[in-house]
Amino acid sequence: MKLYKRENYLKKIRGFYEAEDIIKVITGVRRCGKSSLMQTIAEEIISNGISKENIVYIDLDKREFRKIKEADQLETLIDEKTRNVKGLKYLFIDEVQNVNGFEEVLNGFRGDGEYSIFITGSNSYLLSGELMTKLTGRYIEFEMFTLSLEEYISMKKFYNKTISSNLLEELNSYILEGGFPRAVQMDNLADKRTYTQSVIKEIFEKDIRRRIKVRDRAAFEVVKNFVINNFGSLVSINNIVNTLRKTGTIISKATVTRYIQALLDAKIIYDCYRYDMKSKKAIKGEKKYYIADLSFYYALNTDNQMNYGPCLENIVYIYARSKDYSVSVGRIGKLECDFILRDRELNYSYIQVSYTIMLNKETENREYKPLEQIKDNYPKYVVTTDYLLQKRNGIKHINIIDFMKNNELF
Repeated sequence: MKLYKRENYLKKIRGFYEAEDIIKVITGVRRCGKSSLMQTIAEEIISNGISKENIVYIDLDKREFRKIKEADQLETLIDEKTRNVKGLKYLFIDEVQNVNGFEEVLNGFRGDGEYSIFITGSNSYLLSGELMTKLTGRYIEFEMFTLSLEEYISMKKFYNKTISSNLLEELNSYILEGGFPRAVQMDNLADKRTYTQSVIKEIFEKDIRRRIKVRDRAAFEVVKNFVINNFGSLVSINNIVNTLRKTGTIISKATVTRYIQALLDAKIIYDCYRYDMKSKKAIKGEKKYYIADLSFYYALNTDNQMNYGPCLENIVYIYARSKDYSVSVGRIGKLECDFILRDRELNYSYIQVSYTIMLNKETENREYKPLEQIKDNYPKYVVTTDYLLQKRNGIKHINIIDFMKNNELF
């Protein structure tokens, strides 16, 4: 089947295609497209004139490789596949965590200087201390996310799916359906929900239960559902413990902390710390959690009612992360700035997110006021779905749909 190209990620990795001294680690929530990205990279390398013999693709979840469980077996397999191949070999390994001690094997092939290595696998393992200790300084992580709004619309075109001429309708569909690439190929919303539910179950079985002991599955589900249902809200561990206690779930702070860390490691959720603009310090305690894909929320909740505020915040957060921004929530005295973005060159930008500011002056003032309190000269944005855009004190009012459809940077 012809693969949809995720150009936003390919352009980040292309400069490392021939880097035999660096292992390329592709991470991201399950089913976000990591395996397809690796296949696309392999196809692109072949289209650049490299022989197919030089491409070694091993999916350790496939039946033909199911018995490859130990490091020596993996090493023998790679040797057999590349024994008579001359020049740089491109080694792609999917679900690499299925092999015990794979790190030393990959590090050995990396040291040979004859292999350019790409791997994907369980985030809970790849991002653990073991990998970092054994491969420190020898790998680069490329983080993937589910489809952005621009990719969602583009992928629907790619697979000849119906696209509304009203882009606000497409935004609504994107919120309800989510951005899992496989779900885009399905026509029925119920099927998409069922698929997302299966992804959640797969993450628990393959990424969470194998890494930590979940003695009380029901309590874990309560914590998971609470965090997902309150995405975009300020919460603390104490807040979660106390709220759950009122509903009859007695659970310790240590257990809640461990369960949330498991959700973070599996990339079901992301945490967003608060940052005080005056003291220039992170604020401990409360933080916001955003979900890897909005379909997680709607798969757990049967209604289709939208609270646009947190939904649009979630979309902007994931979009910013996909563009390699560091993201935090800003506090300016008693006011709150939805997002502070920092790029890799330490440039900042500030963002307020709202469905609309056109209904009344009070809403407009609420969104502009925090940005007007920030006295530096970095860019400031009010992000809405409005098509009538304002100008006020140098703050940029942008339409979220057009901005993301054009793949722009803050």
